[in-house]
Amino acid sequence: MAFFSRLFGTENDPKEALRPLWHAIVGEARRPHWYRNCGAADTVDGRFDMITNVVAMVMLRMETENDLLPATARLTELFVEDIDGQLRETGLGDPTLGKKMGKLMEAMGGRIGAYRNALESGPEAMTNAVRRNVTLIDEGHAEAMANELIALSQRLGALNTDQLLAGEIAA
Repeated sequence: MAFFSRLFGTENDPKEALRPLWHAIVGEARRPHWYRNCGAADTVDGRFDMITNVVAMVMLRMETENDLLPATARLTELFVEDIDGQLRETGLGDPTLGKKMGKLMEAMGGRIGAYRNALESGPEAMTNAVRRNVTLIDEGHAEAMANELIALSQRLGALNTDQLLAGEIAA
């Protein structure tokens, strides 16, 4: 019944509550310092990597609170909607879009797992995870990227639930 209520506009879509957080994630991923200081490649792949990096850090923060676990699915839906739209704008069509989205979602899931383990293991592990997972202009920037992702994780960890969901993640 809830599906029909949302479909016909009689009930709010629950993922809309996460829209401010999604916009903040995209804004964070577009900050010039990631590209200038941390070596993220200013390419389609590099920009996808940065959005995925920030989403991964936010998801890992959300995992720390059981009440936020359902919201991770809604945030993933917003991620998929946005990436799907971006891929369609580049001319990717339905026959190949599903496969591409599957690979991108797999990449995001793998990155979340790699970063979860790396954050627990320390800066060197995070640097290695960045080397394996991020399109950088050169590998020499991996440590700077890792340090900034750790700092982002710490900033997110200092936020309460309301601040996080409101998208108050900017430095």
